Amino acid sequence: MRAQNCDCKVLSHRAVSDTIRLLDVKWEDMAHAPKAGQFYMLRCWRQDEAPLLSRPISVHEWSPDTGVVSFLYEVRGEGTHKLAALLPGDTLNLTGPAGNGWPVDQLLGKKIALVGGGIGTAPLLQLAKELAAAGQKPDLFCGFRDMPYRLEAFAPYCAKVEVATDSGNFGHHGLVTELYDPADYDVICCCGPTPMMKAATKLSLEKGTEILVSLENKMACGIGACLGCTCHTKNKGAISVCKQGPVLKGEDAYG
Repeated sequence: MRAQNCDCKVLSHRAVSDTIRLLDVKWEDMAHAPKAGQFYMLRCWRQDEAPLLSRPISVHEWSPDTGVVSFLYEVRGEGTHKLAALLPGDTLNLTGPAGNGWPVDQLLGKKIALVGGGIGTAPLLQLAKELAAAGQKPDLFCGFRDMPYRLEAFAPYCAKVEVATDSGNFGHHGLVTELYDPADYDVICCCGPTPMMKAATKLSLEKGTEILVSLENKMACGIGACLGCTCHTKNKGAISVCKQGPVLKGEDAYG
C-alpha cells in the first residue's frame, strides 16, 4: 500500500513525562488505515526550514472508529522540539502509513511476549490491542531508565505487565531480559535500544524461540526511495528499513 501525504489536525498534545509527549491527530484517509508496527513521517515546519528531514514516529495507538492516530515520542533534537510545540487545532503533515508492521495474523494462536525498552514500548501498544481484539492477550515486559510511563494504557490488553528499571525505583532492579524466559513463549516481539534488542535476540535464539524486532534506524524519505536507512541483514542482504522493515526477524537483524 502506497504511503499517503496528508495535512492533519492536532486534537490533543500532552506531556507524559519531562521528555515524553503523547500526540493525537485526526487521520481522515480511512482507506489507508495504519496497522500495528507501522510509522509515519511527521513534519510541522516548511520544506525550506531546518531540520531538512521529517521525523519518523511509530503508531502508538489507532482508533478506526474515530480516525484518531496517537504518537508517543521522545523530545530529543530540533525536529521533535518543534513537534513538541504543537497545540490542539494546529496542522501537522503526515506521510504514511509506512513499513511492514507486526504480522498479527501469523501471531494468532501462539503464546506471545512483548518486550520493550523505554520509548521502544510505543509501537507495542497497538500490537497488544490488535492481539487482544482477536482474543489473545500477550504478556508485556518493559524496561525503563527510571520511572515507567503509559503502563495504564497497556493494562486492558495484556495478561500481565512486568517492569524493570535501571535505577531500581520501580519494579525489578535490572535488565528487562531478566524478567522472562523465552522458552515460555512461541514468539517474542521486541522494540527498544539496539543493545537491548541484540541481547533479547541472543537470548531467544539460544532458547529456540522466534523473535521479531522493530528497528529504529534513522530515515530520510520513509518510503524506500533514498536508501538512507539501508542496513545489512544476515539472510536478506541489504534492505531499506523503512520499506522492508521496520519489523524483521531477530535472526536476520542480529543473528
